[in-house]
Amino acid sequence: MIGIVDYGLGNLTSVAGAVSKLGFEPHITSDADTLAASDKLILPGVGAFPDGMANLANRGLIDILGDLVIKQRKPILGICLGFQLLGLSSEEFGHTPGLGWIDATVTRLKPTDTALRVPHVGWNDLTQTKPDCILFDGIADQSLFYFVHTFHMETPPDGSQVGTCDYGGAFTAAVQKGNVFGTQFHPEKSQQAGLTLLGNFLEKA
Repeated sequence: MIGIVDYGLGNLTSVAGAVSKLGFEPHITSDADTLAASDKLILPGVGAFPDGMANLANRGLIDILGDLVIKQRKPILGICLGFQLLGLSSEEFGHTPGLGWIDATVTRLKPTDTALRVPHVGWNDLTQTKPDCILFDGIADQSLFYFVHTFHMETPPDGSQVGTCDYGGAFTAAVQKGNVFGTQFHPEKSQQAGLTLLGNFLEKA
C-alpha cells in the first residue's frame, strides 16, 4: 500500500493514477493510521511553500510524518512542492521553515540567460550526479523530465544531491538522503522515464 499524503495541495489523482498503473495500491489520505500502515509515502504538491507548510501543520501531519520518516525510516518521495518542503526553509513570500530533512534552502530561480522565463515550465534533461542512486535504475543520463517551478532547492552540502538540471545555471533536481527521496520534476507527468523512476522508488526504496 502506498500512502499519498493529502494536505490540500497537489495533483493527487495523477500521482495515484501513475502508482496504480505500476501495479501498486495508492491511498490518498491524511489519516495517521493509514499513513502508518503504508509501505511507502509520496508527498506531492503544487503551489506555494508557505501554504504547503501551513496545510501540513493544520492537519497535524508534520509530527506524524516526522515520526514515520525520521524515527521509523519509512521511505518517502517528495515531488515538486513536496520536494521543496523537505528542505530547511524557503524565501517564497518571506521566510518559512520547512520540514528540515534535507540540509538546503529553497530560493527563486535566477537564470543567467535573461531570455529564459520564470517559472521554468516544460521538458528538460536531467544530469545524474550520482547515477548509482536507485531512482535512476534503467534510466539513461540526460533523460527528459517535466518541470513546473519558480523556486529551487540550493545544493545540499551533505552530498544528498543525486541529479541536476540546467536552466540558465544548474540547480538541484533530485535528492536522496537515506530513506528520503525528492524530485523537483513531476515523474507522474514524465512519460516512460518518469514511470520508471517512480517504479524504482516503489519497488526498491
